Amino acid sequence: MKNFLITLALVATSILIGVSSAAAGLVAKVDLSSQTMTVIQNGKVAYRWPVSTARKGYVTPTGSWRAKRMHRMWHSRKYDMSPMPYSVFYHRGYAIHGTGAVSRLGRPASHGCVRLHTANAKTFYSLVRKHGMGNTRVIVQR
Repeated sequence: MKNFLITLALVATSILIGVSSAAAGLVAKVDLSSQTMTVIQNGKVAYRWPVSTARKGYVTPTGSWRAKRMHRMWHSRKYDMSPMPYSVFYHRGYAIHGTGAVSRLGRPASHGCVRLHTANAKTFYSLVRKHGMGNTRVIVQR
């Protein structure tokens, strides 16, 4: 009986650990003032990357959202079919995506999206696929 209770306790513990890890998911925190994005995976900082958000005359909205849709390659109909590799859309037409304008990363330069180095956008895109859009939270703050 004692061995059965120990085994039952171990099984219950492993189930709870699995559930809590899955619930933690993936968080992308975009800091507009520092022009950085911190990726938190299962409660731990995994990456911190420079980004470009909205330049003067445009806005990157602040708030918290779940990822809504993903495209390995998207072309902006609004901005001359500009390429948006590894796009993760989170609010209306706003997305986190790769850019070729890497020299501008670290300062405002976009029409409102969150731009990343394409290699970093690919990494983030893969993490969202792994965790699922429903388990991915995008937080944009000042």
